Amino acid sequence: MVKNYFFNRLRVLVVPVLLCFTITLQAQSAKIFTLSDFDLTGPVKSCMVTTTYGKEEFNFNKEGLLTKHITRFSESDYDITYYKFSNGEISEKRVENYRDGVFDRQTSIANIYVVDTTGNRRKVTEKIVSYSKEFLDQYEYFYNEDGVLEAIKRNNNNGIENTTVSYKDVDGEYTTSYILNDEIQKSLRISQRKTKASGMHFIALEKEYFEGKPFKAVEKIHDNKDRLISEQQFNYDIVAKTFKSTLKINFFYNDLGMLIKKQMKEGSNISVKEYIYQYDNGEKGNWIKQIITPDNTYITRKIKYYTPIVEEVKAEEPK
Repeated sequence: MVKNYFFNRLRVLVVPVLLCFTITLQAQSAKIFTLSDFDLTGPVKSCMVTTTYGKEEFNFNKEGLLTKHITRFSESDYDITYYKFSNGEISEKRVENYRDGVFDRQTSIANIYVVDTTGNRRKVTEKIVSYSKEFLDQYEYFYNEDGVLEAIKRNNNNGIENTTVSYKDVDGEYTTSYILNDEIQKSLRISQRKTKASGMHFIALEKEYFEGKPFKAVEKIHDNKDRLISEQQFNYDIVAKTFKSTLKINFFYNDLGMLIKKQMKEGSNISVKEYIYQYDNGEKGNWIKQIITPDNTYITRKIKYYTPIVEEVKAEEPK
């Protein structure tokens, strides 16, 4: 079971983990966002979120895939991200920036993806260009026969960089390592632990390295419903030559799977945040207001749905 979970988690964790790398590894293969990534269910067409920094709007197609995302800092300052798909995969991701109501061509970029599935291996080429037609970067992602990422090739004006991705299984613990120019950059270890209270837990430990030496780490634990129940952050102590915890967060959920409490421990200081929800269908459906205590802050959501198609049933004529 853990091996199946491992390979499923790889498709979610392996490439996004690159975001934490140095500047040489900042690009990532595009993730397809769905309704579940935003705590949404049902035939949602759009969701407008009001926060302290502004407003965000998420638009979905009828298959539940995110197609458009708008972040509004003010009426005249906003960013728009578009997602286009081909054969169930992202073919384009475009980020358009507007400042003072004017489209900023210099900072707006497009990520174009081309999938090559010839032979029994898969390759995804990502080309990044600005709207002013300036070439910025190109990445090639190489996958093995099981569809797991095994190498990344970067090509830009600074030259070519090759990152290899290796996998190791030791006593049920699966470790993924990212090596750039023969120097480890990051590792991801996934294991499992059986508990009496809540069944199987899956632990993902990510370690980050600087110049080949340990730097910092984060451990995330998910339950058998794939809910994040614990996160712990570490810094590496070069004197003690070990990782030391700097922050631990425990997450608690209600019967609907919604986060209701977050307990944070930083050193000897412990703080708690609790979350209260109002739903658009009594005590179920999608939440439209989240109240956070003791901060007494809140987030509101306006949700629009696709009109359900009601099939007309023609009554049988009497014989």
